[in-house]
Amino acid sequence: MKNLLSPLVLAIASATATAAPADVAELQKMTKRYAPVQLKADASQLSAGDRQAIRKLIEAAKIVDTLQLRQRWSGNEALYAALQKDKSALGKARADYFWLNKGPWSILDDNKSFLPAEVAGIKVPAQKPAASNFYPEGASKEQLESWINGLSAAQKQEAQWFFTTIRKGDDGKFKVVKYSDEYKPELEKLAKLLKEASAATSNASLKRFLDLRADAFLSNDYLPSDFAWMDLDSPVDVTIGPYETYNDELFGYKAAFEAYVSIRDEKETRKLDFFAKHMQELEDNLPVDPQYRNPKVGAVAPMVVVNQVYGAGDGNMGVQTAAYNLPNDERIISQRGSKRVMLKNVQEEKFKATLTPISKIVLRPQDQKDLDFNSFFTHILAHEITHGLGPHSTKGGSTPRQDLKDAYSTIEEAKADMTGLFALIYMMDKGQLKDSLGQGEAAERKLFTTFLASGFRTLHFGLTSSHARGMAIQMNYLLDKGGFVSHGDGTFSVDFKKIKQAVSDLDREFLTIEATGDYARAKDMMAKYVVIRPDVQKALDKMKTVPNDIRPSFPTANSLLAK
Repeated sequence: MKNLLSPLVLAIASATATAAPADVAELQKMTKRYAPVQLKADASQLSAGDRQAIRKLIEAAKIVDTLQLRQRWSGNEALYAALQKDKSALGKARADYFWLNKGPWSILDDNKSFLPAEVAGIKVPAQKPAASNFYPEGASKEQLESWINGLSAAQKQEAQWFFTTIRKGDDGKFKVVKYSDEYKPELEKLAKLLKEASAATSNASLKRFLDLRADAFLSNDYLPSDFAWMDLDSPVDVTIGPYETYNDELFGYKAAFEAYVSIRDEKETRKLDFFAKHMQELEDNLPVDPQYRNPKVGAVAPMVVVNQVYGAGDGNMGVQTAAYNLPNDERIISQRGSKRVMLKNVQEEKFKATLTPISKIVLRPQDQKDLDFNSFFTHILAHEITHGLGPHSTKGGSTPRQDLKDAYSTIEEAKADMTGLFALIYMMDKGQLKDSLGQGEAAERKLFTTFLASGFRTLHFGLTSSHARGMAIQMNYLLDKGGFVSHGDGTFSVDFKKIKQAVSDLDREFLTIEATGDYARAKDMMAKYVVIRPDVQKALDKMKTVPNDIRPSFPTANSLLAK
């Protein structure tokens, strides 16, 4: 990440970005960029067995926090322990902001350290290491690439696999270590808790998933449990294990541990069924050369709406996830697609705490009435759906993730945004969304205006995440094409005569890059567009008092654990 962004303009929205070390007042201002919210869920309808199961899953999620700390940086656990011992006002502020970021680097400030260069004898890197703790400290990207490229096909796959680390052996040479060995003590505890949760519930699909995921923690074979997770149909919804690769900013290969313990919202989930009917139709009409379309989209994947009870690890760090699309294993995606989980209570809190005040800054008064939670919610759903559409293999026989390497996450997140918009436009034009979004000019105004405002919400996070880098590409491209219009005073609007074509053109570019695995083309696009231009900066400068995101507490989880 550092090598990617160092030549780019990084003077982004943070009003409190500061050189380390930050004092108490600065840390408090940095912390206030996350609005405190309570994530509540209705647990009243859970059976006694499911209540016991969810308590075990919350306990398991807390172990995931430990694993996330270790994966993010080798010094994290010792540093956090040292910070917790400091009972001064400064020590408490440092420990609190550390926990929010799961490390000594401020996510909203280009992952720069907010601590001194040394704390309690522990040296703190000024910038989050791109390799996190997945690769040997001090090993260069070039050294690792050279070693990986010299391996046999099977060994190379192991080295690039989601669930392995690279370490140095006693002989000083690189070697592959399975997660099941790297994190054995913690994974044994996780497996035990999941088995206990399985024994408590009477739901067959939850029981099957928990048993298989417990086995996976010990065997390092996650495929059977990932398929079982796809089939999960239970009042208690859980995602737990290593999934997203954003923390590996060196190659984008290695999966970080995360946990979401939730309660299914059955009423809202039923509303999503209409999307399942149109997956192949959307694929067949993507704005890309027909040779790159998938003639047979995998079996329709499940889509669920949940209300989060507890989040941990990569699932509760910095900017909160409003929805996710998993697994990332192409073997499953090619056969079954991927499962979309919408965190409704998270989305509602984000909309109230961040997007509503941002809209009053970046939209003209006459356009503010078009901000719409339903459009916001539905585009997130479409974003998650379209992760499963488009190319999953390249013309060279590899995968987009492997060929695009460190650029993949940025391109894929932006592709999902644009393909999601394209899909909604297509379905609205066909009258397929009239019962959920409506149709016609009024519905389009709400959709595009809400997306425009939401783009500034994403950029307000800073350019350290794949989502934000992808949004920078979209914002600048759509401004260049006239789909978005800057009024020069920090306000923006949509040109409804140009926006549809601009979305289609940009979506075609993303889809083609992934289909061809064109790394150079992806990097060129990022070099051109992953910047904050003056007109956009003018709007961001006005957002100094707007929270960047939310910081959840979990009263429902606490209540369940207390019983």
